[in-house]
Amino acid sequence: MESNKEVLLTQEGYDNLEKELEFLKTEKRSEIAERIKVALGFGDLSENSEYDEAKNAQASNETKIAELENKLRYAKIIDESEIDTKTVQIGNIVKLHDMEFDEDIEYTIVGSTEVDLTQNKISNESPMGKALLGAKKGAVVDVEAPAGVVQYKILSIKK
Repeated sequence: MESNKEVLLTQEGYDNLEKELEFLKTEKRSEIAERIKVALGFGDLSENSEYDEAKNAQASNETKIAELENKLRYAKIIDESEIDTKTVQIGNIVKLHDMEFDEDIEYTIVGSTEVDLTQNKISNESPMGKALLGAKKGAVVDVEAPAGVVQYKILSIKK
């Protein structure tokens, strides 16, 4: 894990990370502590799978807490008022025309921690994101895809 790499987030993304961190530190920690306590009641720890599982869950939870704290520590919140629509940047919603399949598609460009393909939120670090960043409306961009280069025309840029 890159420890002090700047993490670009929207305000919504930052708030979601804070909520998840709070949940892991309170409810999840308590739940795991209770599982450990119950498992200790089963006696002999050398053959106690419940205890081992609970300890593994605890280690995993603490790792996740550390990762989230790190992301939040190095978070740079994207100032939505500074986002313009002259060129594609993080925070923009970009409408594209797929030249090969003759269809339109819309993507939101987000920082790498907010990617959600079910909502067409793609990373600024993805091949598509990299190709779009800095491009203007009307431009045709080439995106390196597994199947080769795909061309998209930028139809609109909004926030």
